[in-house]
Amino acid sequence: MLLNRTLLSAPIFLITPPFTQLNTPYPATAYLKGFFNTKGISAVQADLGIEVTIALFCKEGLENLFKSIEEKQLNKTAPLLLSENSARILALKEVYVKTIDQVISFLQGKSNTLAHLICTRNFLPEASRFEQLDNLNWAFGSMGKQDMAKHIATMYLEDLSDLIKENIDEHFGFSRYAESLGRSANSFDDLYNALQKPFTYLDEILIKILDARLKEVNPKLVCLSVPFPGNLYTSLRCAQWIKQHYPGTKVAMGGGFANTELRSLSDVRVFEFYDFITLDDGEAPLEILIEHLDGKKQQHELKRCFTLVNGVVTYINNTNCSDYKQGQVGTPDYDGLFLDKYISAIEVINPMHSLWSDGRWNKLTMAHGCYWGKCTFCDISLDYIKSYEPIAASLIVDRMEELIAKTGEHGFHFVDEAAPPSLMKSVAIEIIKRKIVVSWWANVRFEKSFTRDLCLLLKTAGCIAVSGGLEVASDRLLDLIDKGITVAQVAKVSKHFSDAGIMVHAYLMYGFPTQTVQETVDSLEMVRQLFETGTLQSAFWHLFTMTAHSPVGLNPEKYKVKKVTEEIGTFANNDIEHIDPTGANHEIFGFGLKKALLNFMHGACFELPLQKWFEFKIPKTSVPPHYILNAISVPEINATNHYKAIWLGVMPTATIIQRSKKGTKWEEMNLHFQTNKTAFDISLEPTVGNWLLHLLSKLSIENGNGLSYAEIKDSYAKQGLDGFELCWDNKPMTNLYKAGLLSV
Repeated sequence: MLLNRTLLSAPIFLITPPFTQLNTPYPATAYLKGFFNTKGISAVQADLGIEVTIALFCKEGLENLFKSIEEKQLNKTAPLLLSENSARILALKEVYVKTIDQVISFLQGKSNTLAHLICTRNFLPEASRFEQLDNLNWAFGSMGKQDMAKHIATMYLEDLSDLIKENIDEHFGFSRYAESLGRSANSFDDLYNALQKPFTYLDEILIKILDARLKEVNPKLVCLSVPFPGNLYTSLRCAQWIKQHYPGTKVAMGGGFANTELRSLSDVRVFEFYDFITLDDGEAPLEILIEHLDGKKQQHELKRCFTLVNGVVTYINNTNCSDYKQGQVGTPDYDGLFLDKYISAIEVINPMHSLWSDGRWNKLTMAHGCYWGKCTFCDISLDYIKSYEPIAASLIVDRMEELIAKTGEHGFHFVDEAAPPSLMKSVAIEIIKRKIVVSWWANVRFEKSFTRDLCLLLKTAGCIAVSGGLEVASDRLLDLIDKGITVAQVAKVSKHFSDAGIMVHAYLMYGFPTQTVQETVDSLEMVRQLFETGTLQSAFWHLFTMTAHSPVGLNPEKYKVKKVTEEIGTFANNDIEHIDPTGANHEIFGFGLKKALLNFMHGACFELPLQKWFEFKIPKTSVPPHYILNAISVPEINATNHYKAIWLGVMPTATIIQRSKKGTKWEEMNLHFQTNKTAFDISLEPTVGNWLLHLLSKLSIENGNGLSYAEIKDSYAKQGLDGFELCWDNKPMTNLYKAGLLSV
């Protein structure tokens, strides 16, 4: 129900500044617009990242770019000296101008047949990025024309990105623009000084688009969402322009960067750009801010908000105002975003990275926060982690159906910190009951709740991939991280997902406090075995970073590391430089770990000794050669009593067959099961067969939520049948999971 109220005289303008993702909108503004819809608050949104990208990478955009570089070359006082790579691209400028519109159209999914031409390697010009593409068939195979073409087209754009970096704007990047200025910027000095300089080439494009949108919307409040350090500089440029040219418009900033980095903000200069900075969930703080600008709330009633009070940066938090429950915030609304303009790119030959960057996904959340909330490297002291609140499965699927109707997209990425297994099960059942066709993926914890049957259920409901943290593949360090898992458990769970046809991506970490050289080598061996056994399909190594709001950052002595400085900056404070006196020299392992992983992901080089990946001496692994194989070969423990049986399959056809042997005649019931891939039969005594047919009908997911083991046993006894355990645990029955009989 919409709330009738007097609003600001103009809509709220929600902006994601450049650059986040090229393939899909970052969801923050869509989440806020969905919430504002429930309150009757008019809001307009824009992703300036994709708008700037399209303006730059088009025929006219490249013509202007090349012209600008050539003018710099002719500058008599400071002529531009081109690198060999830039000179090559400039020499081929006519080919780039001729092909750019077709490449962008292809990456937008509008010219799929162009893939064959791109893959000939004669259509597009190639510069330095293509030096790494000697064996694309090894990476993509003979059937991966679309993906191969997307990768080639992405490298073509990356070549142009390098040209821009070298000659136009040193900070340019498709998803990390000016990230070095924003990352761990304890002082605002560098950013502030950069913002006093004339506009860069990219700034000019950005501000031209922004100004046109501001004239169109005429907002009283602009909300800039800054999820990452790479959005910060452009956010400030946008805010600067608004303050200078639209002085009656207020500017607020929020998002992941503010939530993690700006919690101790004190630099007054920041408020030359922003009027307000809000922290954590934005719904309630922005609603109160709007009421404050309406004159209905006093300044002291603001919630989780930095602003200037008498020239001093002041944090105001009205704790009497509670946050909204997740069931109250509405369905994300992507209206106003240019959904047909997003670009599917494949920058890294990595299966999960291609999911992140290829195709447009509707973003949703199953639960706010993390149900585990213990990992010692994580910001578990902050609200976005510690405040756990799941959403009802029916409401989640309602939102999925609403987004399908609005966007036409059936793909979903659940952006939870870790989606709860029990809620994933309920969502899967709800999807199947409603007979909607979706594909989706989520972040998870590799916990034992993900049984074989649960993974099969998730696959049936459209789950195509999961990603989760294996972190340092060492049981000692996993215990120190308080991850609540073991390497063997991860292997078992990953096998369940993989066997169900769900791709598994593991987040890997090196450099955790006290990690030794031996543990790093052993961790790589664990990863090697996980790929060799087909248990993992994708992974990525990250170097550990100590953050201010994690248990390690809050209590470094416990983890035997030391902060380099105790000084707290006046601007951003999150990443903490630290010394690990008892651990290895972690940084030197990065290249070798990543090189080995790239080969393992493509099924190569498993036979090589680990020493081959490093240019310095490492110890031999202490992990037994078949550790992972043995772990995934351990028989499942029968935990039927804790689950309910459900039937997802097609009802079998039944035929009575006459049997005889040595003068003895009897009847058997043959049950013929059809699946999407195959068919098989089982034979049972007719009374047992009739009981099973009746049971499968009752277990059908359309008729309820299944029956417990005790209820099934009771129904068996009521038919006057004996020996239930012998019947239920026998091979014909235990194989019925292949046809859709699951215990979940």
